[in-house]
Amino acid sequence: MGKVIPKQEGLDHSVDFLREGYLFVANRRKSFQSNIFESRLLGERVICLGGEEAAEVFYDADKFRRQDAAPKRLLKTLFGEDGVQTLDGAAHTHRKHMFMSLMTKENIDRLLRLTYREWNQIERMGEEIVLYDIAQEVLMKAVCEWSGVPLAKEEVGKRTEEMRLLFESGTSLGPTYLQGRKARSSAEAWIRQMVKEVRSNRLLPNEHTALYEFSWHRDESGELLPEDVVAVEVLNILRPTVAISVYVLFTVLALHQFPDVKEQVERGEVSKTEFVQEVRRFYPFFPVAAARVKTDFEWDGYAFSEGTLTLLDLYGTNHDSSIWTEPDRFDPSRFKDWNESPFNFIPQGGGDVDFGHRCAGEHVTIAILAQVIELFTKEYAYTVPPQDLSYSFVDMPSLPKSKLRLTHLTRNQ
Repeated sequence: MGKVIPKQEGLDHSVDFLREGYLFVANRRKSFQSNIFESRLLGERVICLGGEEAAEVFYDADKFRRQDAAPKRLLKTLFGEDGVQTLDGAAHTHRKHMFMSLMTKENIDRLLRLTYREWNQIERMGEEIVLYDIAQEVLMKAVCEWSGVPLAKEEVGKRTEEMRLLFESGTSLGPTYLQGRKARSSAEAWIRQMVKEVRSNRLLPNEHTALYEFSWHRDESGELLPEDVVAVEVLNILRPTVAISVYVLFTVLALHQFPDVKEQVERGEVSKTEFVQEVRRFYPFFPVAAARVKTDFEWDGYAFSEGTLTLLDLYGTNHDSSIWTEPDRFDPSRFKDWNESPFNFIPQGGGDVDFGHRCAGEHVTIAILAQVIELFTKEYAYTVPPQDLSYSFVDMPSLPKSKLRLTHLTRNQ
C-alpha cells in the first residue's frame, strides 16, 4: 500500500490562496515537511507539489496533461481559449514549433534593436518617470513591430493597457477582472481583423513575423488555424513580452538595492546573464503552474489518480533551500556553476523549452533584461527618489508599490 498524501484540513482554501499568494504552497510544504500535500481550491481536490524531483514528474507528458487544467478565469483573461498552453501531445508539439521558429538568434537580435530604439525615444527624458509604465510602452511598440502587427501612434496607450490588463487581472476580483475580460475581447478582435486582412492579401507583414507565420500556419492535420485561435496565439507573443515589464522593474530595483553586486557587474566580475537569472530566481513572477493527471500512476510511493488537478510551486522551488544555498540572499554568482537543470530553476515554467511547456520566450526575456542592465549601468544616469519600494507576496503579479519612480533620467555623454 502506498504512502498517504498529507492533507490540509478544511472544506476549501481558495481564500487562503488569495491571502498568501506566492507563499501558499511553500508555507504548507514547510509545515507538512513534505514536497507534496493535498488541498481543496475552488471546491476541487488539488495536489500541490514543489522541488526539483516534483518538477521533473510534473513536466512528464506521459503523466500530466494541460487540457482543462487552467482555471476558466485565466483563459478568459491571461491565456485565451485554445492557445498553446492548453494543448497536449502532437498538437502541442506542432503548435510549440510554430512559436520556437521565431526564437532564432537573428530574430531575437532584431527585437533587441527595436527595444533599444524605443528606450532611446522616451519622450520624458530628464523628467520624473514611472518605470513600469514606460517599460510597457517600450516593449509594446517594439514587439508589435517585431511581430508584424501595425500599431498606430494614437493606439499605443489603449493597446498597451489591454496587454497590462491581460496579465494583471486573472487573479483579481470584481471590476479589475471584468476589465481584463473586456480587454481580452477587444484585443482578440483587433488581431482577428488583421488575420483576415493577411489572408486576403490586404495586409502584407514580413514573412518572418508572428502575424504572418501564425496566419498561414497549418495544424498537424494540414488545416489553417481558425482566425480566433491565430488571434490568441499572436497575443501570446505580445502579452508575455509586455509582461517582461515586471522583470524590468525588478532588474532596475536590484541594481538600486544591491549596489555592491551592481559594481561587480560593471567590473565584469558578474555577467549580465548571471544577474538576470538571479533576478528571475529571487523576485516573484508567477506563483504556480497547473496540470491534470493524465493517467493513474505512482511517484515516490504516492498514488496519483487520473484527472486530479495538480499545482507546481514555481516560486517556492526557486527558493528551495535543498536546491539553493541561502535562497533568500540575492547572489548572482550562484549561476556561475549552475547545472542548468530544467527542473530546479523554473521562474517561467520548467521542462524542455523547445518541445515542453516551458515558456517559449524565455530567451527573449533574458536578452531584453540583459539589455536593460546595459542601459541602466552604462547609458543612463538617473536618481531613485525616496518612495515605497516594498512589494507584496499576495498581489499577483507582485510589483514594487511605487512602480519605481526615476528622476533626472538622462543619457550619458
